[in-house]
Amino acid sequence: MIAAELINQMIPPLKPTDLASKAISWMEEMRISEIPVLADGKFAGFISEDIILESNNAELEIKNFPLIGQDCWVKDDVHFYNVLKIASEHHVKMVAVLNELNEYEGVITIEDTITAFAQTASVQSPGAILVLSMSQIDYSLSEISRLIEENDAKILSSCITDDQLDASKIKLTLKINRTNLSHIIATLERFGYKIIGRFQDAVTESDDKGRWDLLMKYLSI
Repeated sequence: MIAAELINQMIPPLKPTDLASKAISWMEEMRISEIPVLADGKFAGFISEDIILESNNAELEIKNFPLIGQDCWVKDDVHFYNVLKIASEHHVKMVAVLNELNEYEGVITIEDTITAFAQTASVQSPGAILVLSMSQIDYSLSEISRLIEENDAKILSSCITDDQLDASKIKLTLKINRTNLSHIIATLERFGYKIIGRFQDAVTESDDKGRWDLLMKYLSI
């Protein structure tokens, strides 16, 4: 799925001459905390609720406030994984979408991207999650895949994260199309792989931050 397919048409941009009170009203109505701002038709960044509230003056024009995420944009033909990466790097909850002429097309919210991710086959397909710890020099997805396939199972998706306690090690998270991992775990351990986590069902967080953190860890972004 590409960025153009995820644009949220319900979030309009503001102009630098709009009042901050208008931004607050729109945020409350749409239940968001950031809104894109266009200057001379070009994406200029986002105005956030926190920035406005800190000023304690909602009658100022948007141009009087510092904007965030000026570089938080993607082209309309990029994969939605890149949308998540850009949002994570800039610590914002939405990303602007530009066309090949750098013209503004709209924004994608992280909530919409999480929904798109949840609809992918790797998430929807039944299975279980396995987390392995290993040295970077020992990592070979082809070898691990071979051992798993010898147990009549397949890897649906994988991601790698750095081990925060040991720079020489990584954590490999696998989604496998089997719910019973006993034989797979036994095989991997027999070949020296260390299993540090197994999850039969995906964890669902009601809190937006919890869902965001979980997704970031899964995608290793």
